[in-house]
Amino acid sequence: MIVDLSLPLGEGTPVYPGDPGVKVRPWALIERDGYYMNALKLGEHSGTHVDAPAHFIPGGKTIDEMSLEKFIGEAFVIDVRNGDGTVKLDEIPDSGYHNRIVLFLGKRELSPEVALFLVAEGVKAVGTDAMSIGDETVHTILLSEEVPVFENLTNLERLIGRTFTFIAFPLKIKGGSGSPIRAVAIVE
Repeated sequence: MIVDLSLPLGEGTPVYPGDPGVKVRPWALIERDGYYMNALKLGEHSGTHVDAPAHFIPGGKTIDEMSLEKFIGEAFVIDVRNGDGTVKLDEIPDSGYHNRIVLFLGKRELSPEVALFLVAEGVKAVGTDAMSIGDETVHTILLSEEVPVFENLTNLERLIGRTFTFIAFPLKIKGGSGSPIRAVAIVE
């Protein structure tokens, strides 16, 4: 089974306050041009996307410089919908993170303590269904260790209690601080 974890990109796609909106405009029409194509205008962090280290780390790797191994791996979901404020250490399991991708369900940002813990445990990547994984400190903690950050994921509730393969490859944007992704979960 494949579960789509991505928001559709279109005029109504929510964006982080201050980011450019998504524009999709017809460029060519079959009736007029013999083929169909749209022109897109959007920020690198539109819709479901991944943050590269360069997003917050001066001199950090850009999206085109990151190893593709960072965007695929064994993953699991942590349900934090019952809490308030930032996600705290006592709300998450105390082990099982090494070289795994951890996705948070609950539209809550992580606390710096959780980000530090995840890095210390050797997490491969982190994701959330929220617009942001956390404040500048949280981003800096994760991205300085080259832990990719996936944001605006969807359908995570379908994966609670399951282990699955997460795949979310970015566009190879030269010098990019991030990229829209098509994130999926492959459940055996």
